Amino acid sequence: MENTNVPKHLYFYSVGLSYKKADAEVRGQFSLDAAAKTRLLEQAKNDGIESLIVTSTCNRTEIYGFAEHPFQLIKLICDNSNGSVDAFQKVGFVYKNQEAINHMFRVGTGLDSQILGDFEIISQIKTSFTHSKSMGLTNTFMERLVNAVIQASKRIKNETEISSGATSVSFASVQYILKNVEDIGNKNILLFGTGKIGRNTCENLVKHTKNEHITLINRTKDKAEKLAGKLNLIVKDYSELHLELQKADVVVVATGAQNPTVDKAILNLKKPLLILDLSIPKNVNENVEELEGVTLIHMDYLSQLTDETLENRKLHIPAAEAIIEEIKEEFVIWMKGRKFAPTINALKDKLNAIKNSELDFQSKKIADFNEEQAEIISNRIIQKITTHFANHLKDDETMVDESIEWIEKVFKIKAS
Repeated sequence: MENTNVPKHLYFYSVGLSYKKADAEVRGQFSLDAAAKTRLLEQAKNDGIESLIVTSTCNRTEIYGFAEHPFQLIKLICDNSNGSVDAFQKVGFVYKNQEAINHMFRVGTGLDSQILGDFEIISQIKTSFTHSKSMGLTNTFMERLVNAVIQASKRIKNETEISSGATSVSFASVQYILKNVEDIGNKNILLFGTGKIGRNTCENLVKHTKNEHITLINRTKDKAEKLAGKLNLIVKDYSELHLELQKADVVVVATGAQNPTVDKAILNLKKPLLILDLSIPKNVNENVEELEGVTLIHMDYLSQLTDETLENRKLHIPAAEAIIEEIKEEFVIWMKGRKFAPTINALKDKLNAIKNSELDFQSKKIADFNEEQAEIISNRIIQKITTHFANHLKDDETMVDESIEWIEKVFKIKAS
């Protein structure tokens, strides 16, 4: 009996959640630190997934990769974070094939960023790809796609003004402080956490407040000292956090801790205190608002602050989208050709096998059978048939994966 097993097909997915539907608390549950990302990749490899990259920032946690079903990728996120499948189903997204490719282009070029034109995510995608490649979890498709997204990001940054003007969460936080704190130049400012957002915030604070009373605290003191040396600021030990909180008028929290590090239990306040929490997951317990005089502002609120700069950036979206379409079209042409070529070759081999069997049968059955002429005619027919299929697969309206699946099913072939 002929084997009728149809090979399983993999699809390219983008699954995850972002600021669009998930608030900071939920994003925090699904946040993945460096160790969690490595565990996720190891689990993916053990599950037989051939190519996958994972990104996790304050605004999103996403996987781009190949799977038979998106739940394989959703499970990877949930297994390696504090998020649940039920929570994911409420706020998460699943994009497949072309939609997943479109999404990756928009994310990587800053069009899907919480603050339009923020290009920080492209460095995350580069780092994620390098991490996956080091573990043998990338293929030619993924490498080509990531390079195409990087190319689009570079061109948009260089050829449009979508990232013009100063606007970011760190800049927005400083703008908020300037508007809401009187005599800021003489207030005590404490910055807790000196990662990327913390550093950017600190530089903006120094530049715009002219304040000489800024204190830095970081779990790793030498990182704080390095930044303080550049900006001529004060550094205190992590063990002195509770003391410095009592002195501060403004506290900016930008740590990478997985659980809150500031709560009302360590606050013994004698004056009003403004706290800005720029961390994902949240690093300031909301119970601090139970204390009189405490104002807590989270980064989601700061990200909603629109100004003239953001409005101006929106004018450049069409130019950015045109660049994406141009580069994406080149990628799709490459992708389609690469994708269906093995199927067309397998189809040609199948038709040639049918032809050879039939010619052998007829040559024994028919006297004076002209095998040479029959060979020429049948080869031309096979060429015309395979060309028809190739043209169908090249068509922009064709769902390539589904068509390949049906061709392989009908002709009982398996592309190598």
